[in-house]
Amino acid sequence: MRVINSCLLAAALVLVPLMAFAEKPEYRVMIKDHKFSPAEIIIPANTKVTLIVENQDATPEEFESHEMHREKIIAGNKTAKIRIGPLKPGNYPFFGEFHEDTAKGVVIAQ
Repeated sequence: MRVINSCLLAAALVLVPLMAFAEKPEYRVMIKDHKFSPAEIIIPANTKVTLIVENQDATPEEFESHEMHREKIIAGNKTAKIRIGPLKPGNYPFFGEFHEDTAKGVVIAQ
């Protein structure tokens, strides 16, 4: 019994640190024609996630959200990773500061 407990403890000591480095869920968002697509991103509440934002326009755009406290310029034809959360359940708007009239979206944490 003592040997089994020692093996379980050894396995836990190896696996727990590995779980801490597990990748966060990723959600892809495109910028094209100065619009975000999808404009609505549903994520799990209380979970850290990564947004992969691909700017398919030739000009830069800024992903900005006051509610999520994020601001990131994404050069034309480039991709950026934006880590968000954990967020409480609710709606978190974001916009493209360089094209606020068309580049709008919302993260919905459920």
